[in-house]
Amino acid sequence: MSLTLTLSADRYWNALLDTLMMVGVSGGIAFAAGIPLAVLLIVTAPGGFLAWPRVNRVVGGVINGFRATPFIVLLVALIPFTRFIAGTTIGVWAAIVPLAVSATPFFARIVEVSLREVDPGLIEAAQAMGCKKWHIVRHVYLPEALPGVIGGFTITLVALISASAMAGAVGAGGLGDLAIRYGYQRFDTQVMLIVIAVLIVLVTVVQAIGDRYVHWLRSR
Repeated sequence: MSLTLTLSADRYWNALLDTLMMVGVSGGIAFAAGIPLAVLLIVTAPGGFLAWPRVNRVVGGVINGFRATPFIVLLVALIPFTRFIAGTTIGVWAAIVPLAVSATPFFARIVEVSLREVDPGLIEAAQAMGCKKWHIVRHVYLPEALPGVIGGFTITLVALISASAMAGAVGAGGLGDLAIRYGYQRFDTQVMLIVIAVLIVLVTVVQAIGDRYVHWLRSR
């Protein structure tokens, strides 16, 4: 009996580590790619200091297309691309590809909203002082929007936790895979409940850390 419990604990622990790996790596990619995309949308929009409506419409259309596609559909549609990038379509690293592709446009739109809320007077003041365009982005847009960016990244991580569990349906590993293989297919309610509890705790911890950091940024 004790051996069974030990093995079960190992399975839960390994599944949790797989989920953290998927969420962490794909979240990092979304953060690194989503901010430049959001900045591009802001500066090329009508009235932006690099107004280029055609580019803005194309980039915005691509982002909307990925956002409108359900994750499970995107997961299947990206199988050839995933195989090209990761060399496989099964496992943690294979799941990271569609997770990152799905999270990047989602995060980019949240950052775009935060950037739009920056006081236009600050942008005009920076331009009047002769600041270069890159300096305006680096020293005005991003610092002023940082609390919103961090809040949006927290939401993105929570969404990735949910999506990583869904990726378990196609053999991605992690808590979702554990819930499906042992909880659903083997009708083990205990496994299902434990996985749900772990996911709830994980989401709660991520949200609490993100909220605390945003509060600290706004109180500075």
